[in-house]
Amino acid sequence: MRDVREAAKSALRRVKWLRDPVVVQALRSAAAASIAYVIAVRLSPDKSAAPLTAPLTALLVVQVTLYATLKMSFRRVNAVVAGVLIAIAFSQLVGLSWWSLALLIVAALGAGHLVRAHEFTAEVAISAMLVLGVTSHGSLAWARVVETLIGAIVGLAFNLVLAPPVWVEQAGESIEELARRVRQLMLRMGEEAADSTPFHEAAARLHEARRLDHDIGEVDEDLRQAEDSLRLNPRVREGLLHRVVLRTGLDTLEICTVVMRVLARSFTDLAKEREPEPLFPPETGATIQQLLSEIADAVVSFAVLVTTSASENAESAEERLSSELRQAAATRDRLAELLLEEVRRDSRQWQLRGAVLAEVDRIIDEMDTEHRSRRLLEELDRHTRELRERMPRLTRLRDRGRAVLRKRNRSGAARRSP
Repeated sequence: MRDVREAAKSALRRVKWLRDPVVVQALRSAAAASIAYVIAVRLSPDKSAAPLTAPLTALLVVQVTLYATLKMSFRRVNAVVAGVLIAIAFSQLVGLSWWSLALLIVAALGAGHLVRAHEFTAEVAISAMLVLGVTSHGSLAWARVVETLIGAIVGLAFNLVLAPPVWVEQAGESIEELARRVRQLMLRMGEEAADSTPFHEAAARLHEARRLDHDIGEVDEDLRQAEDSLRLNPRVREGLLHRVVLRTGLDTLEICTVVMRVLARSFTDLAKEREPEPLFPPETGATIQQLLSEIADAVVSFAVLVTTSASENAESAEERLSSELRQAAATRDRLAELLLEEVRRDSRQWQLRGAVLAEVDRIIDEMDTEHRSRRLLEELDRHTRELRERMPRLTRLRDRGRAVLRKRNRSGAARRSP
């Protein structure tokens, strides 16, 4: 039985390793570059040298998402063609010398920015120098363009035939892991609120809250990769909705981490002012500990809701989140009464106690289901409006097609009705 479990764990680790973006990128790039080289050997007009431009282009343009591959292919071809044209113009006008080479590089880099080659801006100058540096620049220029097109086409075809994976699951795991880290920090801060906390321990929690910014950056990178994998992917339906749900979910968690950092700063200031006394009286501290524990559970439930795709699971996750937020709101009201009584007895540090209450309110409000629904609708409306403004003709054509389909469906239903 133990051998079976170990074999299952080993197989699971192997599957996760094969789904790692770095591994997938390496395998796809190597395969596409090899195919591009085989094709370029047969089709390249320059037989005097190995057509390494084709596999190089395929290596550069093949990405882990179809959208990124299409974008890189366009920029790479754009850069090479611009460099070849500049080199041909310079060869006809001035030839090759030290000053013409300097002018060529300046002109090529400027052209790279004009044609929006972005990271391939240097490729414009490289292509121009390679073509200008040979006597038979015409054949080399044509060969370089052909090999670049071969590499770009192979890279695109590779992602069209073998559809790249969708990285939504990995992004969801990163979001849930971030939520668990926020939960652990909240639980530790709740324990400190219910106890006599030295200043250095409260400051340590503040530094831990600040380190969450680095975690947010890593999750954002995973989410950007997931968003790119949803664009132009033939295996994905409602890609815009998935992107908006994940992005707004991460934005909410980011706001919560910022508020957590402010809350940790309030605890640190209280510890500094009240040391060696406890941060709060025993009843107030216990209530804060309970409140932070309830909010911590709600943060994890919110992450599960954001990353859940099945409708039934999403409904249960939303019900659980609503229940936890209602319980947290009730505990928050009890905390407000305790803090008010405490301020009436002792008005020292009243602004810090009020800040604790305001920061807790902000976290609860950010995760509220109605607030989330409004945010989703706003983001969907914004994306639709931007799409209409960016591509008005395509939008009008799509609207006309939908109107025709609705008209046909209505007429067909009218004919079938008795």
